[in-house]
Amino acid sequence: MWDVINEAVIMPVFDKYDNGVTRICQARGRIKLIRDLFSEARGASADATLLINDFDTSVAYDILIEGLLEIGVPIDAIGIQSHMHQRHWSVEKTEKILERHSRFGLPLHFTEVSMLSGDIMPPEYADLNDYQVESWSSHPEGEARQAEEAAVFYETLFAHPQVQSITWWSFMDGLWLGAPSGLLDKNNEPKPAYRALHRRIKGDWWSGEQQLLTDANGEIAVSGFKGDYVAVCEGLETRFSI
Repeated sequence: MWDVINEAVIMPVFDKYDNGVTRICQARGRIKLIRDLFSEARGASADATLLINDFDTSVAYDILIEGLLEIGVPIDAIGIQSHMHQRHWSVEKTEKILERHSRFGLPLHFTEVSMLSGDIMPPEYADLNDYQVESWSSHPEGEARQAEEAAVFYETLFAHPQVQSITWWSFMDGLWLGAPSGLLDKNNEPKPAYRALHRRIKGDWWSGEQQLLTDANGEIAVSGFKGDYVAVCEGLETRFSI
């Protein structure tokens, strides 16, 4: 699974510092550059899952994806970043983003999820990297907020049929930008958000092993979440999907 190119929406205009990617993009054109990169990646591995990925979830990302698909760029999945350092995404915002990006009919990968369990970053910062403080610690109020928001966010994504993966961006506090955005604290202890997600992923959403008896017709009715299952009867095994 490869993120072939990252944050391409701003590539032609990014001028915060001099960089080769902006210059190449301006010289060759963004669409052509991305097309060539995907072509090289596909040539290197026919079976790989190739993603485009961006933090920009605006219509500009939709337009870019649409243009790439129109010329046959082999995008296998759409990557969406969701760093919530200034405010969390409401259910309404999340559902709007899901609706807009699901129209392409491709799997959706939430590639970078982060939520804070400490003080929220001030709104005037346009770039998360610019917020530099001596200490940015988790606190009980923030941990309760992070747990609640993480559970709602994962529930919203899990309910959508095109969401294929969710990646929490920083597993332990302080590892990225010094932010308290981990599922573990700085002592490697699980935070409330870790427990909240664990209860859902390995509890509510985990079908587990079930012992079932066939009816008079030799049949059983099975209910479960979307996924792959194995049925075993008197030593015979068969696989099925829901």
